Amino acid sequence: MTTAGHSQRATISDVAKHAGVSIATVSRVINQTAPVASETAERVYNAVAELDYTPHAAARGLASNKTNTLGLLLPMIGGSYFSPMLRGIEKAVSQNGMALLIYSMQTDVHQSARLNLPLGGHNSDGLLVFTNSLSDADLQRMYKRNFPLVLLHQTPPANLNIPSVTVENKAGSRKLVEHLIEVHGCRRIGFLAGPEEHEDSKWRQMGYLEALTAHNIPFNPELVANGGFNENDARSAVEQWLLKGMELDAIFAGDDDAATGVITALKRAGKRIPQDIAVVGFDDLPLSRHLSPPLTTVRAPIEQVGQEAANQLIRLIRTGQATSLVILPTELIIRQSCGCGSSSS
Repeated sequence: MTTAGHSQRATISDVAKHAGVSIATVSRVINQTAPVASETAERVYNAVAELDYTPHAAARGLASNKTNTLGLLLPMIGGSYFSPMLRGIEKAVSQNGMALLIYSMQTDVHQSARLNLPLGGHNSDGLLVFTNSLSDADLQRMYKRNFPLVLLHQTPPANLNIPSVTVENKAGSRKLVEHLIEVHGCRRIGFLAGPEEHEDSKWRQMGYLEALTAHNIPFNPELVANGGFNENDARSAVEQWLLKGMELDAIFAGDDDAATGVITALKRAGKRIPQDIAVVGFDDLPLSRHLSPPLTTVRAPIEQVGQEAANQLIRLIRTGQATSLVILPTELIIRQSCGCGSSSS
């Protein structure tokens, strides 16, 4: 298969020829100005990916060299997690005299490489990519172009040396679950997983499983459900457990947003926290200390993750160098929701 050489950028007529369609059809597909048969559109998309074609407006931006702007791609903007992370990113960006462009993808990350990514060389010098914002195909395409990328809470696809910044999920989760077992005698501990594609969730589940194994507690798959790292999914999952008459000593909610849903479901069912069922979370969001009872959780340095990722990206843009993997430490924060008497900040 032919690809456009580095010296000569592919043109729209190259794409049309490669896809066996007219230039007008390529234009309609790229700009989505009129409906095109899905099979034809697919041929155009494939030709664009194979030729690494950049639409003309983007090419003009690339020719102007530097934008002095970082891009941030998120799967969504919402949830309590994003505020501190954005604060950290903005801190690094402003300290370096740069600007920040934020875009929420809100589309299926598993689709193949997309045309006209909203952020790229035409409007930014590099991209911060939050987990589940870009498909592997998109990452591969941008990496091949030598476009600077740093991933947040996600390891790169195989064979792509893209720097990544995350937190110590597994050790933090293990400490949290061991606290429930060793201090409070809990043995039937429910775990609410986050979205399937989130690596943070997988590592937290590994910490949960390691704690059970270390204390000879057999793993019961019925005690694992999907809490989606959000309040509504977590509340529904706990309601299902209670409907089934599931016996629980404690629930590890996966994260603090999910913990709020867990507490709501338990209170609605007349359960006392922590006397009947203990509840713990992860992240230590600002809301955690204000829940009733205040939430035992794992403090993740969310703001620092944002700042570190932005600093790594700026370094990569300026020097071509960055640390492959940065894992920031987490800390167990004991409050009353696990059954401990006194609250700590």
